[in-house]
Amino acid sequence: MKLIKTPDYYHIWEHYATELQTEYLQSYDEGLDVEPYKELFDVACKLPDGEFKEEIADAISKLVLDLPMRKDYKYNEPSDLDSIKALRNLDLLKNDTPSVSLEKKVAGAWYGRIAGCLLGKPIEGAWARTIKALLIESNNYPLNRYLKRSELPNVMPDNARWLKNNHSYVDEIECAPFDDDTNYTVMAQCMIDRFGVDFTPTNVLETWADMQPKNAYCTAERVAYINYLSHYLPPYTAYNKNPYREWIGAQIRGDYYGYVANNIELASELAWRDASISHIKNGIYGEMLISAMLSYAKTSESILNVIYAGLSQIPSTSRLYEEAMEIVELYKNGKTKDETFELIHSRYNNEISHHWCHTISNALIVIASLLYGKGDFGKSICMAVETGFDTDCNGATVGSIVGMMYGIDNIGKEWTSPLNGVLKTQILGHDKSTIDALVNKTLEHIKKYN
Repeated sequence: MKLIKTPDYYHIWEHYATELQTEYLQSYDEGLDVEPYKELFDVACKLPDGEFKEEIADAISKLVLDLPMRKDYKYNEPSDLDSIKALRNLDLLKNDTPSVSLEKKVAGAWYGRIAGCLLGKPIEGAWARTIKALLIESNNYPLNRYLKRSELPNVMPDNARWLKNNHSYVDEIECAPFDDDTNYTVMAQCMIDRFGVDFTPTNVLETWADMQPKNAYCTAERVAYINYLSHYLPPYTAYNKNPYREWIGAQIRGDYYGYVANNIELASELAWRDASISHIKNGIYGEMLISAMLSYAKTSESILNVIYAGLSQIPSTSRLYEEAMEIVELYKNGKTKDETFELIHSRYNNEISHHWCHTISNALIVIASLLYGKGDFGKSICMAVETGFDTDCNGATVGSIVGMMYGIDNIGKEWTSPLNGVLKTQILGHDKSTIDALVNKTLEHIKKYN
């Protein structure tokens, strides 16, 4: 009896052969000498789905692993922790004194993350031009409040009709709906409860396998999950047939490590352990950046200092560091919000999935929103969502950081009331959690591990 593969049954994230164009873009971005094989990629992309295309894709995946770096590539972007530490610019670190209590900061971080996620969730996946048209039609442009189904236009823009199928509009939810951005924050808390701060990368994957089904994971996380079940271990789970290895997935997973660790070096190391199971290079740096920013935000109310603290923990020789510092300099030199966001859009095309979901494009939006939001919670999360790209991820991250910096009292009731104090997740045994319980458990972990 002949065994027949049915690749069409699987999601695109599980089907490497359908993502060869993304693989080419990713390989080029990270400096691999892939250009001599462009014709091979182009031909392979055009092949009909089937066993032959799968075999060609398998060969390409092995080819990529052995490609040398381009000689003209100017960045030095290691993925191992010791090499990352050796390339940091620790001179960026400053000393600050907080005026808001830790309890209020942690509550602000949790509520801020959940609210920011909810703001961006209904329009996740929409292009910037679609978002703008929809907000104008909904009398919510510039964005200044949650999206409501009752405010959607009767006739949706052609490329936005699918948004009507979303069930995350604020006027039809009973509490905060589940989302991968908040699933990971709760799961990290569960993992710390289970393993403490001495957890290993493999412990992260053990927790993933134990606590969520496969379909709760996306892009690089889905690949890592499947690789682990196929008996790969970190860091190989991040490399095998993973064209998403510098996408945003790790960047949305780092918050809890920043919540728990008072030392930013520990926060960034915990983030590295988590990120290295599914990402490499800038994909790892994104999580280290956010975790360090949140750790530092517990003792700072200076947006610039928080950003610098995060950047101090990633290689100063990386693309992410260079472009993030460019955004900071634009802000300091008086460039307007619109000018800065236009630069990001000119560099990254949000209508290409590799740009839309990349770590760097979205990290730049987070940093710009923090700077130009100037500590105003609503203004900051709306800025992060309105510009497009990964809307719920960026809204959640900005909300988390502003919430941690300035505390729960800085977040208006218009943002917290619709949550009704409850968060849904897809995590086994935690389908509904009270947000206050999540805050209290975080405070316990801070006390225990610092």
